[in-house]
Amino acid sequence: MSFIVKFATKWSDFDPNNHMRHTAYNDYAAEVRIRYFAENNFSIKKFNKHNIGPVLFTEETSFRKEIHLGENITVDIKIAGLSKNNDRWKIVHQIFNEEGKLSAIIKVYGAWIDIGKRKLTSLPNEAGGLFLNAEKTQDYEVIPLKRTH
Repeated sequence: MSFIVKFATKWSDFDPNNHMRHTAYNDYAAEVRIRYFAENNFSIKKFNKHNIGPVLFTEETSFRKEIHLGENITVDIKIAGLSKNNDRWKIVHQIFNEEGKLSAIIKVYGAWIDIGKRKLTSLPNEAGGLFLNAEKTQDYEVIPLKRTH
């Protein structure tokens, strides 16, 4: 299932050259992730209820085309990798400008954190299908589980 969100950009997203600030791209990608989680029955309220949240290990952004002041954008989400227990994940976002041209690609690698303990954790059973219907990238991979000794 594809998941795409359209945004009307805001004045504060842009620099003095009327180009979108580099960090604004990542802010929109993060918003799409949270909306995707909510759409798939695991909203911010449920994250708070279970005292967990997403945490990123890496975030890589590649810029392709400019987005100019006042343009609308669309942002998608695809799963590039999952561990067998869904504890770790790789997500790719593509951001398209108003003309539908690819403007940026954002790749994130993350996991779930217990906010109180400040340690990595698993999703509760009720969120087990969080990524079940997500569109996958062509190079999708199973993320190997880390061994602890």
